[in-house]
Amino acid sequence: MRVYTEVYVRGLRRRSTYRAATLGGLFTNTVFGCINAAVMLALFAARPEINGYDAEDAVTQVFVCQALLGVVAVMGPPLELGERIRSGDVGTDLLRPVSLLGWWLAEDLGRASFNLLFRSVPILGTGALLFDLRLPGEAGRWLLVLTSVALAALVSFALRYLYEVAGFWLLDTRGVWAVMGVFGPVAAGMLIPLPLFPPGVSDVLRMLPWASIAQIPTEIVLGKDGLLGEGAAGGLLLQAAWAALLLALGAWATSRATRRVVVQGG
Repeated sequence: MRVYTEVYVRGLRRRSTYRAATLGGLFTNTVFGCINAAVMLALFAARPEINGYDAEDAVTQVFVCQALLGVVAVMGPPLELGERIRSGDVGTDLLRPVSLLGWWLAEDLGRASFNLLFRSVPILGTGALLFDLRLPGEAGRWLLVLTSVALAALVSFALRYLYEVAGFWLLDTRGVWAVMGVFGPVAAGMLIPLPLFPPGVSDVLRMLPWASIAQIPTEIVLGKDGLLGEGAAGGLLLQAAWAALLLALGAWATSRATRRVVVQGG
């Protein structure tokens, strides 16, 4: 665990050196949050309620999603693993006496922790100052929100890790990212809240792993029952299930890929 702790701290420190990038992301996410909130307000001015969502719900989701963008990185940037696979440098990574999956998970959690503190909190705070947001008023609910955000980070990492590990077979993961960089935010509810889709489409999207990245954390913030019901418990259970399944799939893919590297002589 000491190795993974050191990698986590390295990931956190590494992001702290890019102060201009952090400020740029903070400014960009806040501006896009204001623009998307204005669009939602115009939409709900014409139709006050859509599938259980009102204007305050929708605007809250806009800023929760903008706050989560830096944490979950659903739109990128990719992990560096894909480039290391393409260049062959991953051979050095595989010589380390630690799990490849565990190494990259620890590094990515450091990145996510930094963004949670220095991007997510200011973005959500700015949104609360500019708009009426439906935020939790109890400490217990905030604890559930933080648990959901942690699970969202795990699900997001597992998905991005699988995109990158595909490079062992595809050799170049830019095509995967070109597709998933568009589909992922839509399926997660980052661009449009999933309840605004037709009910059948919404139900399917909310059962996919991408919904665990943004839609479920937002529903816990809003205090709404998810597709599984049972309030926050159902959403957290679905997130935990996807995190466990996708991380297990990542470990299996890594073991298969390691054999492939040996066969290729990489």
